[in-house]
Amino acid sequence: MKKLESYINGKWTSGSGDGIVMHDAITGEVIGTSTTEGLDIPEVLQYGRAKGGEILRKMTFQQRGNMLKKLALYLTKRKEEFYELSYRTGATRVDSWIDIEGGFGNLFANASLRKLFPNQPYHVEGDPIDLSKGGRFMAHHILVPKRGVAVHINAFNFPIWGMLEKCAVNWMAGVPAVVLPAPQTAYLTEAVVRVIIDSGILPEGALQLLSGMTKTILDTVQSQDVVTFTGSARTGRILKAHPRLIEESVPFTMEADSLNASILGKDAVPGTPEFDLFVKEVRKEMTVKCGQKCTAIRRIIVPSELVEDVQIALGQQLDKVTVGDPRLKEVRMGALASKQQVESFKNNISEIAKTAQIVYGDLDKLETVGADAQKGAFVSPILMREDNPFKNTNAHTIEAFGPVATIMPYDTLEDAITLSQMGKGSLVSSIFTYDDKIAKDYIVGAASHHGRILVGNRENAKQSTGHGSPLPLLTHGGPGRAGGGEEMGGMRGIKHFMQRCAIQGTPTTLTEVTGIYQANSAYKESENHPFSYHWEDIEPGMSLKTHKRTVTDTDIIGFANLTWDHFYAHTDITSLDGSIFEKRTAHGYFILAAAAGLFVYPNKGPVAANYGLEECRFLRPIYHNDTVYVRLTCKEKVDRDVASAEHPSGIVKWFVEVFDTEDELVAIATILTMVQKKQTSLVEMTEAKIQECLSKLSADAKPKWGMMTPQHMIEHLEYTYRIASGEIQDFEIATPEKILDKVHNSLYNYEPFPKNTNFPLLKKGELEDLKHPDLETAVIKLNEAREAYKAYFKENPDALLKNIVFGELNKYEWYLLERKHLNHHFDQFDLLG
Repeated sequence: MKKLESYINGKWTSGSGDGIVMHDAITGEVIGTSTTEGLDIPEVLQYGRAKGGEILRKMTFQQRGNMLKKLALYLTKRKEEFYELSYRTGATRVDSWIDIEGGFGNLFANASLRKLFPNQPYHVEGDPIDLSKGGRFMAHHILVPKRGVAVHINAFNFPIWGMLEKCAVNWMAGVPAVVLPAPQTAYLTEAVVRVIIDSGILPEGALQLLSGMTKTILDTVQSQDVVTFTGSARTGRILKAHPRLIEESVPFTMEADSLNASILGKDAVPGTPEFDLFVKEVRKEMTVKCGQKCTAIRRIIVPSELVEDVQIALGQQLDKVTVGDPRLKEVRMGALASKQQVESFKNNISEIAKTAQIVYGDLDKLETVGADAQKGAFVSPILMREDNPFKNTNAHTIEAFGPVATIMPYDTLEDAITLSQMGKGSLVSSIFTYDDKIAKDYIVGAASHHGRILVGNRENAKQSTGHGSPLPLLTHGGPGRAGGGEEMGGMRGIKHFMQRCAIQGTPTTLTEVTGIYQANSAYKESENHPFSYHWEDIEPGMSLKTHKRTVTDTDIIGFANLTWDHFYAHTDITSLDGSIFEKRTAHGYFILAAAAGLFVYPNKGPVAANYGLEECRFLRPIYHNDTVYVRLTCKEKVDRDVASAEHPSGIVKWFVEVFDTEDELVAIATILTMVQKKQTSLVEMTEAKIQECLSKLSADAKPKWGMMTPQHMIEHLEYTYRIASGEIQDFEIATPEKILDKVHNSLYNYEPFPKNTNFPLLKKGELEDLKHPDLETAVIKLNEAREAYKAYFKENPDALLKNIVFGELNKYEWYLLERKHLNHHFDQFDLLG
């Protein structure tokens, strides 16, 4: 019998003993066992803190985000191998999509948050705070990664999503994880972890897996650790009260099962789109993952007069649900996770049925498709009805974790709100109405008891992610029974794994600490104009003081005529009585434009474009004949992704201070520029460099990769130059249209071509016949072809010529391709050094 392994302390390890037996939810077949007996759990936690934590904490947010993105792409390419295993948990293809690709989607979503964080290992939060009148003593807040591990105790229903939605967040924060999956479906979690570890994308120690139950994992947690739990409210309360958590003040986040409610608005009568949407949503939430979702609809709260209509409509929808082998296309609902889960489900249904009645489904009878109902963990969808929901509270307090929901009536919206609150806190509620007044009143009244509220109607139906779908950029959690925790939630979720610290000092000190220029900090006078530097060479505090400019009447009137801004203070000096202005006043935006004229660097350089304006304040009027100058200072640098046809670049935020001749500050602004990064990975292919490389090439040289001989390489380069000169154009572009833009735009990045890249016009796996008698002749022909290429674009500078891989290229793009292509092949024969 196969025993699952744990990945701990840098290796795969088996626990001792027999462990817990895992069964196929469809066939009942034994899959294997899981156990952590004999494993040194304190050592596992310490290994994560020391090994994984040390590496992750030193990585910047950009590096962590790109790591997550790379991992998400890697896993997505291998997703099909997880689907087959997921069927054994009882999940259909749709159910598995939520778990598998939803989990990978969490990695993508959290990776995108890197754009909101600085390009450094820690985060600076909020605005600076001046603690003194003179501006020489101030404060700011930073958040640094906690120096512990994230201990994730996960439920059985989402063995992949449950792990990755949590790990994505702690990895972005710079904290390693120890994952403890539920034993019923731990085999699927183990399969994904094996692929993650084999990828080598995560630093060692960033992820450890304990395959099996352990009751001691909380015994040695420390104050820098974070514990999260997903599962039953009862188990969560026991864990939350663990003495070690209290003693060490360990943050504990709980996401518990909750009795989520969906409300049908009184306007949503049969025949309206909202009524139909409501019924379909309830049916979906009852049956997706066989109802094993902590966000599933358990209570169906509908107007008293519509109870019968909803019951009938839901019954008709449930009639369409076929139960059986989830591999079959016709099956809409699979099985529960285990036989034990079936027993628990039935027992809880029986408790609710002491006052409510079962109006659809049967606990003892079930027809299945392609599977034996007795061998698998199959149950029927169960619809219940509680006519006295204010008196009988079982439907508000007992959760049967499976395909069940209970209809209950309300008379007024206040009644509906009260009923929704009787669940004592839930992860999510929803209301289906086309009346925004009803939606508002419900949300305001019910929000105190729910972590999320969805309003469904005809306008958002096609775009809505639905009642039960947590989204990584929104806070996921809920008050009361739901656990009181908050997971994910974009930046907020990442901050949960970081320690906030208020720092105090001089503006100059805090500029150095935060990497953000603070007002009144000492300037770092720039040797050259700041706009002449590449992104990497600019640093916060780098500053330039400009020459001066006197604002004239002509400037003000001309700007008014140019912009059509004829506000009286600029154009009618007879109307100034009683105003705040003493003389003809310059437009605020003229001051900003004039400031740009003073600090802008006119020459072409690394600054590619003006990217925007974040803040602008005009502190006092500038009158005609006033003289101003500007202090331009780098405030902050923000990395950015580039996917279009542009070179790698980052954003620089510049703090613009406008002063008068008395050195009084009259205006401030923060402007953003797009600044190109240095190109350091490719050697520039000047004429001299090309000839130097060619002179080093000998006929007996061996390539570092591939099968080309030196002459084959030279003849290949000659051939591509003949394409670039327009001599050869009788071919079709080989790159598929859907990815052509992406491939074309890759010319602008600074990454070398991958080794062993295949050229589509060459025979795959074999060498072409040589055209020239020897290498010397081939080099001569190569130089001739290159001269023809240069001559063509000199005569036709606006021409576009086809390339078989990159599509149509202009003159500059052929230069980019030439640089990459020559670097690739010259490096292949070790000619660049």
